[in-house]
Amino acid sequence: MFQNSSGVSRRNVLKGVGASVATAAAGSGLAAAKPDDTVEVNVGFKSEKGRKQTLDAATEVVREFDSLDIVTAKMPKKAASGLENNPNVEFVEENGTMHALAQTLPWGIDRVDAEVAHANGETGAGADIAIIDTGIDDDHPDLQGNLGSGEAFVNCGNGGYFGDCSYSGNSNACNYTWSDDNDHGTHCAGIADAVDNSRGVVGVSTEATLHAVKVLDCSGSGSFSDIAAGIEYVANQGWDVASMSLGGSSGSSTLKSAVEYAQSNGVLLVAAAGNSGSCTDCVGYPAAYSEVMAVSSTDSNDDLSDFSSQGPEVEIAAPGTDIYSTVPGGYDTFSGTSMACPHVAGAGGQLMANGYTNGEARDQLKSTAENIDLSDNESGAGLLDVAAALGLDSSDST
Repeated sequence: MFQNSSGVSRRNVLKGVGASVATAAAGSGLAAAKPDDTVEVNVGFKSEKGRKQTLDAATEVVREFDSLDIVTAKMPKKAASGLENNPNVEFVEENGTMHALAQTLPWGIDRVDAEVAHANGETGAGADIAIIDTGIDDDHPDLQGNLGSGEAFVNCGNGGYFGDCSYSGNSNACNYTWSDDNDHGTHCAGIADAVDNSRGVVGVSTEATLHAVKVLDCSGSGSFSDIAAGIEYVANQGWDVASMSLGGSSGSSTLKSAVEYAQSNGVLLVAAAGNSGSCTDCVGYPAAYSEVMAVSSTDSNDDLSDFSSQGPEVEIAAPGTDIYSTVPGGYDTFSGTSMACPHVAGAGGQLMANGYTNGEARDQLKSTAENIDLSDNESGAGLLDVAAALGLDSSDST
């Protein structure tokens, strides 16, 4: 479950791929060059005379801007230095380069030692992870390589249970029926299985196949029937793991039947415990069902997140506060047990890629969890430890 605007939620929006300056300060390249060296410079001119003088000095014109009084050109360093003192020229600078920001290792992925698994060739390849949520951005560069088939049980982009969602700024394209028109499902997908591609972020698994099962609309809502149909669909597809960052305070016979069916058909069911905060026995549904692994949330200090539900149904804890992951068009930081859940789902994918059954994977995740000195109701067996679950030592990150 995801914290809404009344609690800890989203911040530090980074829509699109950022860039960082990779060169030294402007002009330093000119100082380092020899007089006869050719340099590539951007020249800002004050008048048409300055433009003509720049073009005359150039050995090659790289670009003339349509609306800016700037020319990019190659010329001898001596000529460029001369233009720096030309009264008709505003500036001369080296045409430096920028690069896409390097891949970020989110703190949660690091805390559960998922990168140790990656370093030892454990990627989740061969496993199928269903994100039962608001859909997945089909065009995200950190997810595209892992996306498989999907299905929708609610409409994309046609308004939600609480009316039109356009007020919220959600204008994400519905290229497929299962596309994400909310952000939530895409964020969860990146935590579970973002591609390890030297950009953006990386998931707990990195090469499992992701499946969008859209049961929540643009407002983040879905009926018992919608969600049950999605769970049934996952079971009938023979997929390995179902990540369910959703829930409510009351159960449903329909929902209970669906989780029983999926569990008996080999699906590892993982769900967010809920965001009821200080309530000590408030795990929501479907997490509260015995067929489902209920996941609570921790922060970077290994404390129970202040929003996290707790109760005897909690089986394991995972990072859920300030988690940086994918959203349509970029990246964002969310908090909630919704973010904790896909950490465990990604780890389950790792185990099932290695031949574990759903029951064996569930037992292994719990038996190898790290004791972080929280009560059983707060963290169940403890904090998720992906490396330990795979039989790896945390020092094996070579």
